[in-house]
Amino acid sequence: MNFAGSKKKMALAGVLCGLVAACLAYFGNPANMAICVACFIRDTAGALGMHQAAVVQYARPEIVGIILGSLIISLATKEYCATAGSATMTRFILGMILTIGALVFLGCPLRMVIRMSAGDLNAWVALIGFVLGVGTGVIVLKQGYSLGRAYPAKKSSGMIISVIAVGILLLALFTTLLKSSEAGPGSMHAPVAISLIGGLLFGALIGGLVFGAFAQKSRMCFAGSVRDIILMRNFELVSVIGGFFVVMLIYNLVTGNFAFSFNTPGVIAHSEHLWNILGMYAVGFAAVLAGGCPLRQLVLAGQGSSDSAVTVVGMFVGAALSHNLGLASSGTALNPETKEVVAGAVTANGKIAVIICIVACFVIAFTNRRKTA
Repeated sequence: MNFAGSKKKMALAGVLCGLVAACLAYFGNPANMAICVACFIRDTAGALGMHQAAVVQYARPEIVGIILGSLIISLATKEYCATAGSATMTRFILGMILTIGALVFLGCPLRMVIRMSAGDLNAWVALIGFVLGVGTGVIVLKQGYSLGRAYPAKKSSGMIISVIAVGILLLALFTTLLKSSEAGPGSMHAPVAISLIGGLLFGALIGGLVFGAFAQKSRMCFAGSVRDIILMRNFELVSVIGGFFVVMLIYNLVTGNFAFSFNTPGVIAHSEHLWNILGMYAVGFAAVLAGGCPLRQLVLAGQGSSDSAVTVVGMFVGAALSHNLGLASSGTALNPETKEVVAGAVTANGKIAVIICIVACFVIAFTNRRKTA
């Protein structure tokens, strides 16, 4: 089934993705973080020992599932295409920016929408920055920005990231080599089987075997949806996001997780509005420059893009550095002893990192413009 070309079908894909996210939250993932690419990459990086933040270490099967789901469906529909391009280190840096900016805000664009559906006003504020970041990216696209075309590569080379993903899953299931949080967000997760299936559903659509991961078939991309509206007045991709949002809104209302406010304890968010805006500005800008949001990068990597695979590796490194260098923000929480609300905050290092990331985006944008005749 092809969802492209029909807003109703695209919205249906979003609804089904929303149902997957709701199930993951219901079965144990943090309610406001049902599925977050940046957060789950951070957790997986922690499990691999790339950072030492004990509360965010867990090899998330959803990440593996998204990559493998995209691989399976692209092979089944003959859309798999192993490619490799140019500007490898630039893509790596853009991957780092995607997770650094996301962890200052405390969530990727996917989690931003989930938080919005739960009434978190901080996420609505961050949306301003994300749209502005994508808008800036559109401006540089119009000025001829390009990292160069991708060229056909050996089929096996496009599967390396999938092999690595399987390796991580096997290590998590059958060894004690990986770290796992005993408290905090890393300790909150759905059963492995449900998480893996949930990831597959996000990454692929396999006829009658599993109802599919509609991100690959619908080309689900949060940055792409905003980009298409600004660039072409095309609302097709945003239909996916709309369907996803509606399902998560209903889920949060039904389960009592909806709280229309700032500074809600336990939401894993902060109310430093300027840095919410700037963090997601960096993410939106970098997503356009890289050719997709964090979710889209996982999907593209699964279907054979070595360019996106490099970006994914950059996201892992960026997530690790965010905790090793104190860049990640803290969320509002309830002090267990005094029962007082402790406001979340952005670190000084995080603020400096966001500014550097934004400057880096502008440098990348203006040094990779193609001259037009």
